Amino acid sequence: MPTLTHLDAAGAANMVDVTDKAATDRTARAEGQVVMRPETLRLIREGDARKGDVLGTARLAGIMAAKRTHELIPLCHPLLLTKVRVACEPDEALPGIRVTAEVRVQGSTGVEMEALTAVSVACLTVYDMVKAVDRGMRVEGIRLLRKSGGRSGLYEASPEGAAR
Repeated sequence: MPTLTHLDAAGAANMVDVTDKAATDRTARAEGQVVMRPETLRLIREGDARKGDVLGTARLAGIMAAKRTHELIPLCHPLLLTKVRVACEPDEALPGIRVTAEVRVQGSTGVEMEALTAVSVACLTVYDMVKAVDRGMRVEGIRLLRKSGGRSGLYEASPEGAAR
């Protein structure tokens, strides 16, 4: 049975010591979505939101959030990220915006939290920029899709959302 790495022998929260872990190429990919009314999505697609470029602003917010994850999540290590890519794509079928983030580092700890933080903040930015016209939007489905590198190796989420 795996143990929780952020707890010491007494059960107190602590930052994991990664001093002796090898620096390897580590990547993580995450996704999430903002579900909204079709009229709200149309407003975003046509560039008519009063606050400006919704998708561009959300993409930049996600990138900035990934770089500052250690300031938001108490036990995360500060990392020298080598790549952060955030995509915000309109999806008529939702209707809404699908957000994905891919983060990469050459380091001794993974970047799952950075990818998840990027997606979360990008989704919240979409919400913030158009909430004046649609307060009923929902941020949904934020999850890790894939991570590679490190001692635990490859993880890939199943298409249905359950871990495998």
